[in-house]
Amino acid sequence: MALPFAIAGEEEYAANVILGCMLAIGIAGIASAIGLAIAGSSAVAVTAEKPELFGKLLVLQVLPMTQSVYGLLTAILLMMGAGILAGAPSVTALMGTGAIWIGAIVGLTGLSAINQGMVASASIASVGRNPDVAARGIIFTVMPETIAIFGLLVAILLMTGLGLL
Repeated sequence: MALPFAIAGEEEYAANVILGCMLAIGIAGIASAIGLAIAGSSAVAVTAEKPELFGKLLVLQVLPMTQSVYGLLTAILLMMGAGILAGAPSVTALMGTGAIWIGAIVGLTGLSAINQGMVASASIASVGRNPDVAARGIIFTVMPETIAIFGLLVAILLMTGLGLL
């Protein structure tokens, strides 16, 4: 059974895969942009006072970008699995509907990038006060990302089960 907002019909199931791709990269990408902005604002402020910390701060600032990488990876795998990149889509109704949910899973768990940006911002401020805590700041900043990793894992398992991998 197709979702009410999904396109139904044998030839249109590939459009559902495209919708899943859009959800994965769109939501995760927006969340990453917000997380990067939050962390980047703090990094710019600390770098202005202590330019020698640039390398340590850059590592912390870039971490919220990984959720968009997970969204991109999911979109590419969905397109490859559905045959869209080869120009000969072969998608069943279940695959098409599943692709929408796979994209939603990765996109929604990618919202963790916003919280990761907040933790990165606090870690950046801490490194500005005491550069020796950089490694601890990275550990704290990576913790919210585990949610996105779980989402990516579920997506890969679903793609495998649906024959999209």
